[in-house]
Amino acid sequence: MTGETGRRHAAEHLALTLSGAGMQRMAARVLAAFLFTDEPSLTAGDLAEELGASAGSVSGAIKMVLQMGLVERAPAPGSRREHYRMRDRAWTTLYGRQHAPIDDILAAVSAGVETVGPGPARERLEYMRDFYEFLLGEVPSIIERFEQRRGGSRP
Repeated sequence: MTGETGRRHAAEHLALTLSGAGMQRMAARVLAAFLFTDEPSLTAGDLAEELGASAGSVSGAIKMVLQMGLVERAPAPGSRREHYRMRDRAWTTLYGRQHAPIDDILAAVSAGVETVGPGPARERLEYMRDFYEFLLGEVPSIIERFEQRRGGSRP
């Protein structure tokens, strides 16, 4: 399958895969539309038409992918409508931002370690704490190695 039909099929397949992995379905469809478009930017109306969806559901999905840092507002001189585009290096941006929830988990686990005495509970909590500290420490070097492999430099 090639051409526009193949592109739409692949985009819907990716959206289904993303929603199966836990992403809200309309947000997954909107994200797939951004990934598969050759247009420099899209409006909510463009997306609603492309996806055959209501303006309200598309608007909520755009807000979600904006908050995730995958999509950004795009300048559109002369247009009265908001334009959006896929953010450059969206995946490394997203992955780099993922540490905020991990920071919260780490703080809670560290507090837990301080509340229990020696024994199996403390060992489990220390293991969890040590894992998350290690993970957070590795994120910058993982992103750097990825950018080097891709032949780019991190902005």
